[in-house]
Amino acid sequence: MKKKLPKEAYGGVHGKDYVPYITDKSKTGGNVAVLIIGIILAAVFAASTAYSGMKSGLTVAAGIPGAIIGSVLVGAFANKKGLLGKNIIQGMSSGGESIASGMIFVLPAVILIGSQFSFIEGVIVGVGGVLFSIGCSTLVYNYLIIEEHGKLMYPESMAISETLVASDAGGDAIKFMGIGFGISGIINLLTSSFLNVINNVMTAVGSTFYKWKFSIEVNPLLLGIGFIVGLEVSLTMFAGSIFANFGVAPLIGYFTDMAADGATVWNNTSMALNQMDVNVISSSYVKYIGAGMMLCGGIIGAIKLIPTIVVSLKETLKAKSNGGDGGENSSSHMIILLGGIILGFVAAFLFSENIMMAILGAIVSMLLSLLFVIVAGRLTGTIGTSNLPVSGMTIASLVILTLLFVVMGWKSNADNKSLLLFATFMVVAIATAGGYTQSQKVTYIVGGSKSEMQRYFTIASIVGVIVVIGTILVLSNQLKVTGADAQFALPQANLMSTLTSGIMSGDLPWVMIIAGVFMAFVLYLLNLPIMTIAIGFYLPIATTSIILVGALIRVLVEKMSKNTELKEARVANGISLSSGLVAGGSIIGLIGIILQVTGIIKPNAPVGFAASNTMAIILLIVLAVSTTVAILSSKVKHDE
Repeated sequence: MKKKLPKEAYGGVHGKDYVPYITDKSKTGGNVAVLIIGIILAAVFAASTAYSGMKSGLTVAAGIPGAIIGSVLVGAFANKKGLLGKNIIQGMSSGGESIASGMIFVLPAVILIGSQFSFIEGVIVGVGGVLFSIGCSTLVYNYLIIEEHGKLMYPESMAISETLVASDAGGDAIKFMGIGFGISGIINLLTSSFLNVINNVMTAVGSTFYKWKFSIEVNPLLLGIGFIVGLEVSLTMFAGSIFANFGVAPLIGYFTDMAADGATVWNNTSMALNQMDVNVISSSYVKYIGAGMMLCGGIIGAIKLIPTIVVSLKETLKAKSNGGDGGENSSSHMIILLGGIILGFVAAFLFSENIMMAILGAIVSMLLSLLFVIVAGRLTGTIGTSNLPVSGMTIASLVILTLLFVVMGWKSNADNKSLLLFATFMVVAIATAGGYTQSQKVTYIVGGSKSEMQRYFTIASIVGVIVVIGTILVLSNQLKVTGADAQFALPQANLMSTLTSGIMSGDLPWVMIIAGVFMAFVLYLLNLPIMTIAIGFYLPIATTSIILVGALIRVLVEKMSKNTELKEARVANGISLSSGLVAGGSIIGLIGIILQVTGIIKPNAPVGFAASNTMAIILLIVLAVSTTVAILSSKVKHDE
C-alpha cells in the first residue's frame, strides 16, 4: 500500500480517473462499534460547540479532531475497520458539530424576541433541514467532488485525509503533521484560545481623517489553510478585505463625519453617527454590504449551476436499483430529500400562524436553502468549513424571507417567531452542507463508500439536532438574561433578532445591502470570482491576512526548490505540516474554549510588552520561520 496520499489527490487528473488511497471497493468502514463511537463524538461535539458558541461566538470545526480521536478509538475498539472506520467517525463528528455551528446562529433568537419554541418544533425543523441539505448536496455531488477535482481544493478535507493516512501509514507524513501540531499547539496554548498570556493580533487603525483598519491574527490554523489553498484563492480573498477596509470603510467614515450631532447609528441609538470608529463602521454598515455581495454572488452561482443540477437529477432518477453504489444511492438520495421536504412542510404547518404562511414560508425557505446549500458546498471546496460564512448566507436568506413576511403583512411577534423557525431550517441546511460535502470529499480521496458516509453522517446530524435543541432549552433561562449580568453573548443570534425586527419595523440599512448587490454584479461583469472576493470583504482582515501569509510561505518553498522532484516533496510535506497546524489549532482551540466558558481556566488579558503589537509581530515571525524551516528541511525519498 502507498505510504502517503497520491499526488493526484490534489489534482492533475480528471476526477473520474483519480485512484484513491484505498482501492478495494469491497471494504467498508462501519460496524456497531464505529456507530457507537461516532454517535458519542457527534453528541460531544454538538453540545460543546453549542455551549461555547453561544458563550463566545466561537466554534471550531470537528473534522480533524474527530479524525485524530477516531484514530485512537478505532485502534482500541474497531481495529479491523482501519482507515475507513476512522473516516466514518470523523464524518460523524463533523455532522454533530455542523448542526451546532448553524443552529446557534438563529434558534436562540426566538428566545431573545421574548418567545419560546417546543422541543418537538425544534427537532422537526432541524431534522428537516438536515435531510433537505443532504438530499440537495447529493444532486451536485458529481460536479463539486468529481468534476471540480483539483479546481476546488477542499483544504480541510485534504487536511483530514492527510491526518487519516498519516495515522495509517506513518513515515514523513505523520512526522511533519506532528511538527505542525506541536507548533500550533504551543502557540494556541499561549494565546487567546487558551491561557491568553501573550497577544497574537497585530492591529493598526486610522481613526481621524481616513478611517481604515489593518490587522493580522497569528493563528496557525489559518496559516495552514492558506498553505493548502495556495496563492490565487488567498490573494483574491485578501483583495476583498483590502476593498472593505481601505476603500469602503474610509468612504463611509468620511461622509458620516459630516452628519448632524443628533444622528445615530441605525442599530445603536447610543452611538452618534459622526463619532463612529472603523470597528463600528465595519460591523454596522460594511458587513451588510458584504451580505449583499454574497446574496448576489449566491444567486448568480446558483443560476449558473442549474444545468448541472438538472443533469444530476436526471442521472439520479435514471440510476438502476442494481447499479452498485450509484444504484443504492439513487433510492436513498430521493428518500432523504423527500423526507426533508415533508418534514419542512410539517414543521411549517406546526408553527405557522396561518395556512398561507405555512405554504409560502416552506416553499421560499426551501428554495433559498437549495440555493445556499449549493453555495456552501462550493465555498467549502475553497476555504473549508472553519471559515464558511454561514452567518452571511443566513443573513442574505433571512432578508429575503423577512421581506416576504412584511409584504404579506405578517409583522407580529408571533409572526417573527415563525420567521426565525423557518430561518432555523435554512441555517441548518447551509451548515450541514458544508460538513457533509467536506466529509464526502474525504471519502472520495481515501476510497470509502459515498452511500455509507451518507448514512452515518445523517445519523450523526440527527443526534446533533437533538443534543443542540436540548442544550438550548436547558439554558433558556440564562439566555434570556441581557446586559452586564448576561452569561451568554449570543452574538449571531442577537444579530438575527435585530435583523428581523429591523426589517419588520422598516429600520434597516437597505442602501448597504443593495450597494453590495451591485458591487457583486460589477465583479460578475468583469468575470471576477464574486464569492471569493465577497468572503474576503465579509471576513475580518485579520483572518484573510494570515491566510495570505500561509500561501506566501508555499510560494517561497516552491521558489527555493531546485527541481520539480524536490518541490513536490516539499509541498507534500508542507501540506502534511499544514494539516498538523489545522489539527493542533482545532483540538487545542476546542479544549481551550470549553475550559474557558466552563470556568475551569480564567485567563487574564496580557499586560505590558506581552499585550503589544510588537509581541504579535514576534509571534508571527516565529510561526512563519519555524514552519518554513521545517518544510525546507524536506528531502526526496524514493519508494523502496
